[in-house]
Amino acid sequence: MQIISKIDELRAAIKELRNRSGPSSSVGLIPTMGYLHSGHASLLHKARSEDHVVVLSIFVNPLQFGPNEDFDRYPRDQDRDIQLARDAGVDLLFMPSVQEMYPEYPLASQVTVGSIASRLCGASRPGHFDGVATVVLKLFQIVQPNHAYFGMKDAQQVAVISQVVRDFNVPVKIVPCPTIRENNGLALSSRNVYLSDEEKEQAVVLSRTLEEAGKWLDREKERGNVEELENRLRLLIETIPSAKVDYVSVLTYPSLLPLKAGIPISEAIAISRSTDNQLLVALAVKFGTTRLIDNRIFHLSEVFSHV
Repeated sequence: MQIISKIDELRAAIKELRNRSGPSSSVGLIPTMGYLHSGHASLLHKARSEDHVVVLSIFVNPLQFGPNEDFDRYPRDQDRDIQLARDAGVDLLFMPSVQEMYPEYPLASQVTVGSIASRLCGASRPGHFDGVATVVLKLFQIVQPNHAYFGMKDAQQVAVISQVVRDFNVPVKIVPCPTIRENNGLALSSRNVYLSDEEKEQAVVLSRTLEEAGKWLDREKERGNVEELENRLRLLIETIPSAKVDYVSVLTYPSLLPLKAGIPISEAIAISRSTDNQLLVALAVKFGTTRLIDNRIFHLSEVFSHV
């Protein structure tokens, strides 16, 4: 595995490996901010099984952090990240500095994402997805991958990046990968390191709440409306006194459009103008000072027989 910090060196290394693998070789990119865990490892193994050249980027991107967020505090463990990447069979590990990625900072220009970034996490983190889209688009330009792998734990990020790829005709296939969870159901996240043992136990309420969403849809989809579902899920989370709900939202996916209020969900989906074929139940909750997100996606054809 080669560890590279310069853009020109990375491009040269990719070209060499591509030439060595043949004209039909493919490159897979996994963009991360490091502090890798088993969820990231699953992305790396997926790429290793599908691509001739696997590129992992580790870059804590300042553009996606707000003024009161945790850029300096974001967890970092370079030695552990390097070992996990090596174990997963990464060919090229790209670890640039902020100066290398953004020679002129702040940038004179960057990507601005539309309404898809204004809901869910974007509502409380203005500019966050502009920063995500900017750095990912830069990485696509640098690496020019055939495939890019993203975890579905951040379903909104996957939707945003997919939209950017369509809008800018970027020749890369986005590969969404399942959320990896601990045995108790807690979704793996680099931010879990901030949780105390007690908060980790409390945070399991997120996966339990998503399970309840599935049960509710089975029972109530023909008569219950979206507000009833969201309220029920919020109340379940609030059985944990220390949990502070940021949002509980039910939207179409991947466009992230709201359903019409006050009518049964089955009817709301039937009259929706969206071409989406999935329903997203998304949560964001603070435990102590740590904000966690989780979600579950339901394929409409599996939940609603008329779709």
